[in-house]
Amino acid sequence: MYVKPGCPYCQAARDHLAAEGETVEERDATKNDAWKAELFGYTNRRGTVPTIIWSDGRKQVGFPPGRG
Repeated sequence: MYVKPGCPYCQAARDHLAAEGETVEERDATKNDAWKAELFGYTNRRGTVPTIIWSDGRKQVGFPPGRG
């Protein structure tokens, strides 16, 4: 999950995924240029966070679903 500090939507996604028992690797796009580039690639250069990439290849841009 691509995130940035202080993002309330990122926190909502964290809380939701934790409640569902999901484990998540977070990538702070503000601290790593490679992660930022990945995020921009997944979001058509918009940089919307959170962006969740599921292990089966599905992509969710924004939270709740449909926000981004």
